[in-house]
Amino acid sequence: MKIITNTAALLRPEEGKRLGITVLPVSVVLKNRPLRDYIDIGPDEFSDLLHGDDVPVSSQPSVGEVMDLLETSDEETILLTVGDGLSGEYMTAMGVRNTLPKKEKIHIIDSGSLAGPLHYMALKAARLRDEGFSALDIARQIRMSVRSSLSYVIPADLSYLKRSGRITNLTLKIGSALKLLPVLTQTEDRHRITLLSVKRTWRSAVGTVLTRMKEAGVNENFLLSVGYADRKEQALQALRLLKEQFPKSESELIQLPPSLITHGGPGCVTLHAVRK
Repeated sequence: MKIITNTAALLRPEEGKRLGITVLPVSVVLKNRPLRDYIDIGPDEFSDLLHGDDVPVSSQPSVGEVMDLLETSDEETILLTVGDGLSGEYMTAMGVRNTLPKKEKIHIIDSGSLAGPLHYMALKAARLRDEGFSALDIARQIRMSVRSSLSYVIPADLSYLKRSGRITNLTLKIGSALKLLPVLTQTEDRHRITLLSVKRTWRSAVGTVLTRMKEAGVNENFLLSVGYADRKEQALQALRLLKEQFPKSESELIQLPPSLITHGGPGCVTLHAVRK
């Protein structure tokens, strides 16, 4: 059975190969140069380049790349995509799948998210495959995780999210005018990023996320993750606060790839929860 995802799952292609997961690199375009996550450029180098006037854009894996993988596979295949609405990847994959004669063997799963939750879902799919579960059973279990996932962003620069079309004009105006720390989350349909709250301090911004997680029923059955662009100390502080609030939950710290930094901007920190 083939498991496919992309670098928005916080997996390097070589790491995916060791795990039996095909990882397609997402690209960023900066100064008219396409740069593939983890192959042509890493997170630290990319963050250093963002202090100029050039605005990067991201580019999902091409239709051709997706078609080549799905068309040449005779195995049952699970393809985990970034959430529909956060990327066009899901619709692209579904379009390719529907052109193929063996489409019943291809299971496209909209993760509803990216970063930490998508990372967990990809690893879970590979683990269940190795344990002998069928593709249908794996897809069913992954979709249960999709419904439980929670994602939050604390950006340092809202303009990156606005340029990518992930937030509304109102959210940008409020966050910029108040000059406070915005806390963003997904809309109920998971298709947009919206303003959850604004806070004066980093600790209170993280506290808002912890309160929402607690209200949503996060407990020891959830995996918690913190993603960061280039401010590791802030991310570590957020991780410590998560551990204090949910001491029985497993947690992890992962640096974001260039394609996600393109949307969150330099200095962004993301916090996630997903039921295991």
